Amino acid sequence: MGCTQCPRYCNVDRSQGELGFCRRGMLPEVAMADLHFWEEPCISGSNGSGAVFFSGCNLSCAFCQNYQISQSGRVGREYSVEALASIFLMLEGRGAHNINLVSPTHFSEKVAEAIRQARNMGLKIPFIYNSNGYESLETLQIMDGLIDVYLPDLKYFSDEIARKYSSAPSYFEHASKAILEMSRQVGIPQFDEQGVIQRGLIVRHLVLPGQIEDSKKVLRWIKEELPEGTYVSLMAQYCPVHRAKQYPEINRTLTWREYDEIVKELYDLELEDGYIQELASANTEFIPDFGVEAHEPNVM
Repeated sequence: MGCTQCPRYCNVDRSQGELGFCRRGMLPEVAMADLHFWEEPCISGSNGSGAVFFSGCNLSCAFCQNYQISQSGRVGREYSVEALASIFLMLEGRGAHNINLVSPTHFSEKVAEAIRQARNMGLKIPFIYNSNGYESLETLQIMDGLIDVYLPDLKYFSDEIARKYSSAPSYFEHASKAILEMSRQVGIPQFDEQGVIQRGLIVRHLVLPGQIEDSKKVLRWIKEELPEGTYVSLMAQYCPVHRAKQYPEINRTLTWREYDEIVKELYDLELEDGYIQELASANTEFIPDFGVEAHEPNVM
């Protein structure tokens, strides 16, 4: 059966070894599964988020901070549906506030099966779908009722920029439709008594150097199209890693003037529910160590 798990619609038969854009087979490939403390406060909480980092990606971002696992060869190893469900339960047992599925799109069918199995085995904590936003509506329909929290990026408004930096044709067209569907499924954020999110949508936007006008268009779309109370996470953590040096205009971090301008836009639009990163977050020390030399998943 041809793959339609993302908007590229590669239509290859991954079960028979055919490879599409993501260069991955059918079984989920996990690079790391561990407690993660560097997400938004309502996700990490005090105990950490149970992050499951999947290898491969349906984008090819020149500046990807996780490029070691998203764009390299095989990193980590494949897991059966049953083994993946066991990882979810292991993280819950270690006190994770949630199961944070990082870049699950290209494995969505098997991930959905693992979620069902874990729930049947007694898992109680929320599932978070943490993605780049380049989603097909078919995949989101599979996840309807299984995902408690959606945490998508809305990277670009301009198709030209999306193609240039992420090889993502029609990114905004697909991501905007996907985020509207995510909002329909889970609504605005709901929290427990400790302030940890239990359900809802948080839209992330990473501000790129030199692309402030595009960021403003992204924020205006959020204001105009998403319900009041939707959380926005404005991110300043951009670092020129991976292939960013090939593009002089983004081969630097943000200036304080650039970030101040986009923060002002956020407040002018009254998008006050959510988070604003500090510029100090633009530091490679916050990038996870995936232990790529071992080519084995770091399952703690």
